[in-house]
This record gives sequence, C-alpha cells and structure tokens, in this order.
Amino acid sequence: MIPVLIDCDTGIDDALALLYLAALHQKGEVNLVGATTTAGNVDVTQTAINTRWVLDQCGLGHIPVLPGQPVPLKVPLTTTPETHGEFGLGYINPGPQHISQHLNQQHSPSNWQDLWRDAMSQHADLRLIVTGPATNLATFGPTPRTTLMGGTYLYPGNTTPTAEWNTWVDPHAAKTAFAQATEPITVCSLGVTERLTLNPDSLQLLIDALSDAPIASYLPEMLRFYFEFHESQGEGYLAQIHDLLTVMIALGKAPFTTREVTVDVEADSELMRGTTVADMRGHWGREPNALLVDDADVTAAHAELLRAARNDSKGQ
Repeated sequence: MIPVLIDCDTGIDDALALLYLAALHQKGEVNLVGATTTAGNVDVTQTAINTRWVLDQCGLGHIPVLPGQPVPLKVPLTTTPETHGEFGLGYINPGPQHISQHLNQQHSPSNWQDLWRDAMSQHADLRLIVTGPATNLATFGPTPRTTLMGGTYLYPGNTTPTAEWNTWVDPHAAKTAFAQATEPITVCSLGVTERLTLNPDSLQLLIDALSDAPIASYLPEMLRFYFEFHESQGEGYLAQIHDLLTVMIALGKAPFTTREVTVDVEADSELMRGTTVADMRGHWGREPNALLVDDADVTAAHAELLRAARNDSKGQ
C-alpha cells in the first residue's frame, strides 16, 4: 500500500479527490494516514468540517482530520462561495451537528504539524498531496515526494489573466514552497487539471459505480452547483475536477508526462499576484525545483475513477 497524506481546502473537486482516495484505501491500494486542511475555498474550520464529513460518508471515520494554518502567510484570506457554495460543498451543508459529533473527536496527535511529522517518520515512502493553497507546505518546510495542484504555465489563469486560484490565494506560500524544496515538487497546473471534467452523464456513471455508498446520494446536489458555476463562466454544463486528477498523478494511477523545470512565483505585485513562471531553459542558473506535468491521459483517468469506485463484489 502507498502511504498518503492529503492537504486540502475541501471544496467540490477536493471532495471528489477524497472520495477516490477513500476508495483506494478500502481496496488496500493506499494507506490514507490522515488529512489536513488549509483556508481557501472556504475558511479553515469549514474545510476541516467538509473533509471530515466526506471521509465519514465514505466509511473512513477513523482517519484523522486536522485544520492547518487559518490564513495565508501575508495576504488577507479570500474564499470562493460563488464557485463552491456557502459551505464549500455546493448545495450540501454538513451541518453544525457534524462539528460537535465528529470534527472535535480526539486524535493523536492533535496538531497538524505533529501529524505531518509522525506520518513522515513512520512511512519513509509517504506521498504528500497538496490540493489547496500551499500555506501548510510553506509553513512546515521542505517535504519529499510532494505533489501540488497549483499555478498555470503558458496558459490563461482562472482567477486573473495570469494566475490560478490556489497560487493566487497564498502567493507567498507558493513562492516559499518552491524556494525551499530540496527535491522537485510534482506540479499539476491548471492547463492540465482542467481537462478532467464531469458532466451529468459521467456523474451518473460514478454514482452507479458507487452503488449504495452513502456519499453517492449527495453527489448530485454537490455537483449541480459546480455545473451551474462552470456554465455561468461559459465553460458548459460541466465541472472541472482539478484535484482528482492531481491525486491520480501523485499515485501514478493515470499516464502522464513531466518536464524538469525551475519555478518561481510573483507574490508582491498586485497586478501579477500569483503568476507562476517556469524556467525551462536554465536561464536563471538555478537547480530544478519542479517536475511540471505537461500532459495527462484523461480518458484513462475517467476509467480509473470508475474502477476505484466499484466495490469488489461488482468487479474491477
């Protein structure tokens, strides 16, 4: 089993990534050792509530979930209710009863940084997957075998003309994460991740594959919000599932290609905030700090999602 620690800001696409990880955990293909959260799509308490709720609906109530840093390193927090809904899960509200009954259960360790340290000391081959802003990653320090969803390279941004959401929310954290990296971070950027989409038909295939899993009944109202948002942006009645593809790439579950580059991030310019730049020809004379994913097989990713979602009795 591949040991995995996920750091997320659970909105709708993070929820799909968690669903997928839960399915692999139950199949014995990965060992999900914990989840931590950042502020991004919603505030850090809500991202932790959402993460706890999703894992509970997937039968993983024993997996520790801990909130991380509450705000970006230097800039004020901006959330995105117009994209993911008031509570981050579309039209679904996990509810206050979930806070008292589940989020506040005692875990050992009780601090997100201790969870990271323990996971890394206990699992030499741990994979860290960061699907939200890089706030926790920058705060903790360099980590091996890290995959990050963030940035956009020679591709239009989805928050400003040049910036992707996760990197724009905490540009100083993204800049720090790349600057302190002691081995290249696998980077899943917007130009690749937005290729993996769900529409009503592919969502129904996923629901059918999940069968009687509790999470399946919530997916239509969760994704309906996301479909409506993307339609309002002129993308069509579909949803881009960035974080799910990121997890598949981190685990080698879908074919992809990379190139070794040196990444830096513009953090202080108001106009260019969150802009990511990759030196692909060595102009800066710096050591490479990223493996930039430049292509991924989204057809294979769709098949992989359905394979993971099916329980063993229905075949793989």
